[in-house]
Amino acid sequence: MDTFKSFESKLYTVNEGSFADIALQLFRFQAVSNPVYASFIRNLGLDIASVDTLEKIPFLPISLFKHLSIQTGNWLPEVIFTSSGTTGLTTSRHAVPSLSFYLDHTRRCFEFFYGPLTDYHFLALLPSYLERSGSSLVAMMDYFVKESGSGSSGFYLHETDKLLSDLDNLRDGPRKAILWGVSFALLDLAEKYEADLSPFMIVETGGMKGRRAEITRPELHRQLNNRLRPGSIHSEYGMTELMSQAYTRGGERFFCPPWMKVLARDITDPMQKGLLNQTGGINVVDLANFYSMAFVETEDLGNVRSDGSFEVLGRLDNSDARGCNLLID
Repeated sequence: MDTFKSFESKLYTVNEGSFADIALQLFRFQAVSNPVYASFIRNLGLDIASVDTLEKIPFLPISLFKHLSIQTGNWLPEVIFTSSGTTGLTTSRHAVPSLSFYLDHTRRCFEFFYGPLTDYHFLALLPSYLERSGSSLVAMMDYFVKESGSGSSGFYLHETDKLLSDLDNLRDGPRKAILWGVSFALLDLAEKYEADLSPFMIVETGGMKGRRAEITRPELHRQLNNRLRPGSIHSEYGMTELMSQAYTRGGERFFCPPWMKVLARDITDPMQKGLLNQTGGINVVDLANFYSMAFVETEDLGNVRSDGSFEVLGRLDNSDARGCNLLID
């Protein structure tokens, strides 16, 4: 546990200059203390001592979270988050030793970009997540609702009339209000109503969950803008297997907090990483995943820019459909 505390103490002091060094320290720890990762490295025939740059670190395929317990060290989970998946598909499981650490960490991710939770009302439209157990997104939003200290924050399952009425009552208040919704539910709202949400920000996440055909993010935003006319539309990039979240700033690119970094890999050679300004598979380094796996090879397609921002362009061929904010043609 002393090693975990050491990585936790470094987590919120990391910067661009120290990120790679801390990531390499964490790699060496997880390479011997995470049985699944250790086996993966052995099967690659990789010498741990030869890994001396971020790009040389092997990333664990995210699909293994569906079949194996991905855990570094020995501890009992306080909570196990599960992915939404779609009917007939195996879902991912992410064991977390401390729910309070996860919740505090999601707050730090949000506040890095947007400031204190107490500056906002959070109105959450997350029907597919509320209708099942084990959602990390619901846990995060429930925490945001409570920590905002606002009596106007809350969840909405299907009460869209009340949602719009409650937003209207917040129109001239001193706090900012965020409508945080899963993509298909926001589209349902936009098709049912035409509204003026210009004082408010929408945060969309979660994709279509098999409820609708997938569309591109620009098309989603166009439809929401045409019918709901929000002040701005932002997106959240998060997933069951990660502790951290990335956010857009009202555009198409996602930005990571200091403890998270995205690398693009060659689609045909996953060991070739660090591609810039070209389409590749998305690899995520999440230093907050020191209890599980900090180096995750996702099944998302993206484009990483030189400033570290990235776009999500779709899914790799033959990937399982999943709901982590993927909007594809």
